[in-house]
Amino acid sequence: MLRYIGRRLLNYVVLLYVAVSLTFVLAATQLNPRALFQLRQPPIDPVIVENMLLKYNLSENVPILERYWIWLSGVLQGNWGYSPLGVSVAEQISTRMWVSLRLLVIGTLAGIVIGVAFGAWTATRQYKVSDRVVTAISLLIISTPAFVIGHLAQIGATTYNNISRTRTFEFIGETGDVGDYPFADLVDRAQHLLLPTLVLIVLGAASMSRIQRNLMLDSLGADYVRTARAKGLPERKAVMKHALRTALIPTGTYVAFSVATMFVGATFTERIFNFPGIGQYGVDTITNRDVMGVVAVTAFAGVCVLVGAVLSDIMVAILDPRVRLQ
Repeated sequence: MLRYIGRRLLNYVVLLYVAVSLTFVLAATQLNPRALFQLRQPPIDPVIVENMLLKYNLSENVPILERYWIWLSGVLQGNWGYSPLGVSVAEQISTRMWVSLRLLVIGTLAGIVIGVAFGAWTATRQYKVSDRVVTAISLLIISTPAFVIGHLAQIGATTYNNISRTRTFEFIGETGDVGDYPFADLVDRAQHLLLPTLVLIVLGAASMSRIQRNLMLDSLGADYVRTARAKGLPERKAVMKHALRTALIPTGTYVAFSVATMFVGATFTERIFNFPGIGQYGVDTITNRDVMGVVAVTAFAGVCVLVGAVLSDIMVAILDPRVRLQ
């Protein structure tokens, strides 16, 4: 199995290098950092602007291959470059990564677990009232844009706070006014995390339940499950030991990618709740014509996908013994 994982990892690394290199070329040729300074009042001396762009390897007057080599040399030394205003991209990524982690890890993991549980349960109750109710609710949530659900959650939280006359939900930013009492900072962060975490759980559980239900239905109708039942195996064991385990093989792939890409997968949630995470930073880099930032976010997302792909291969190898023979 180690040789199998090693070959796949090598392929992923090569693809990551190609993708990030192409992103650098595309961003360096299509984004125009110089435009950020052209509308400044009072106007900035063009010589000063050019020197600044040369300093940060952003001047279009330098050949693209030379800029690429300078950038690649810096990356190999751990330097991902600077924004047109001189902000370190590496520092931004390292700071915002932890913000995204705090926001997304509970919501993503809980959404997956709840979604898998509901999907497997409703599959065993196909066409019953509980199955139809859960299906209708899941489809309603999936069909509603994430930003709409986020704003509806904010309206509901505001209404609850007004009725209860409390500050249970604080949903703008990562922190707010910290009170003067023991563990005030921890409580404040929990209040700000509560609502966006609930939104992520709802979105993730709705999507995951539909996927797991369909996979579980396929497994329940398979010959080996019918054979197990015919041999007298209790229904619970037939479902858990045979149907669910087989249905979790493709689920493992999806879960591995979901966990790995959660840093860049909740842009709308971060924007709505004003969390300065990786997703929001990715949008800001494009808006601010930050070439190095765009490339760094792409590389970070590529590494997340790479990790997800490797985790997916490992999980499939664990759940499906046939893979270990390759």
